[in-house]
Amino acid sequence: MGDRSTRLLWPILGLPAMVWIALFFLVPLYVVLCVAFGTSDPVFRTAIPIWNPLEWQFAQVQVVWERLFGADNFYLPVVLRTIVYVVLAVCGCLLIAFPVAYFTARFAGRFRGLVLALLIAPFIISYMMRMLAWINLLQPDGLVNSIITLGGLLPLEVNWLSGKPYVVVMGLVYGYIPYMLLPLFVALDRISPSLLEAARDLGAGGVSTFRRVILPMSIPGIVAGTLLVSLPMMGDYFTSDMLSKSPKTTMIGNLINLSIVSPGQAGQAGALLILVLLVLLVPMVWYTRSNARAEVRS
Repeated sequence: MGDRSTRLLWPILGLPAMVWIALFFLVPLYVVLCVAFGTSDPVFRTAIPIWNPLEWQFAQVQVVWERLFGADNFYLPVVLRTIVYVVLAVCGCLLIAFPVAYFTARFAGRFRGLVLALLIAPFIISYMMRMLAWINLLQPDGLVNSIITLGGLLPLEVNWLSGKPYVVVMGLVYGYIPYMLLPLFVALDRISPSLLEAARDLGAGGVSTFRRVILPMSIPGIVAGTLLVSLPMMGDYFTSDMLSKSPKTTMIGNLINLSIVSPGQAGQAGALLILVLLVLLVPMVWYTRSNARAEVRS
């Protein structure tokens, strides 16, 4: 009787989460599918979802496919640009967050909670407000130009907000770096100090200890942080709109947002969203399977 009640306990505890996922993920996803494989009103140009999967149409998906891989493939450069931006931003987040997470996990001691709180506190502010702050800093008469020109003494002025790709990447790094910091901190905090002491006792230097002990044991945190950072970045449109507003820095999220607000293109927005979801599903499944295998081996 006790074993049976134990077996039922965890499904019961997990039921609220399953209901939550069904209501706020599966149902909206099905609506997106119905819109993507639906039609549009010829007069008012509004989306007409088709709720029966047996009656789904592929006209909107075909349009997106042609704009990706057909003769008029103006979607393809945007997709490739988004991938490049995301890769660069993830690398930037990792390079910045890893030393900070390592210092917090190893040397902050009993103040680690306070240090983490101070690091995360600025990101509680609205994303829009933080991007607006960057606009004020990067505008022609902003603080950044004042610093690099020594208060106007040097004849140098950079228009940072004129569609520069590295400014968009910088904004992505700033906006999403907490999602990299926290998983890295958890992974590094789990490394036993005795392992590091054993490596030093065996004659390993700082670089060798990092390469043979710290880095391999922090890989789960790196992978988790990479996924948590890259997933929202792939659909981000706000950063490019705020820090660039140039077609040269358009990302997939901007295409989706533009399709949503354009009459008769809601189905194309749904098809683009499904494309992004399929691309991101591959690393998510790989990460889940890798964690399951690691747990079985341990």
